Amino acid sequence: MKKLIVLLFMILPLGVVAQELKIAFVSVQEIFMSMPELSNIEKQLTDLNEKYSQELKTMQDEYQRKYSDYIAQQDSLTDNIKLRRMQEIEDLRNRIENFVPIAQQDMQKKQEDLYKPVQEKIQNAIKAVGEEKGYTYIMDPQVFLYSGDNAINATPFVRAKLGL
Repeated sequence: MKKLIVLLFMILPLGVVAQELKIAFVSVQEIFMSMPELSNIEKQLTDLNEKYSQELKTMQDEYQRKYSDYIAQQDSLTDNIKLRRMQEIEDLRNRIENFVPIAQQDMQKKQEDLYKPVQEKIQNAIKAVGEEKGYTYIMDPQVFLYSGDNAINATPFVRAKLGL
């Protein structure tokens, strides 16, 4: 009985290996770059970046103006007013320094939020094509360096599934 069980465990992997693997590859980058939603996403990101740039420029202009005014009036100001204006200038400088990383984080989050539905749409189309065509594996050629002669280019099928 033990010999029969051992023999079954030895033969079982051979059956799995004997099955034909259907391997395909999909150029996700190519599909992503051809998605019609991409132009709208890029416009939204450009607009948001422009708003942040304008806000930063406004803050920097205010800083320059206040600093120039302070330097020009420095001799005629009392110590108390000098101290208050220097504090205002320092606070504005700190706001500018804090603004840049917060704006970058917000831009990154917005980019992720906008790209996520497109990426999910592509992944769903890849999965649907894989199920329809019976592929065992679908890989991205940018991730793997060699795909062999038997690999099928499924990019046109995914593009068709997405209506591209």
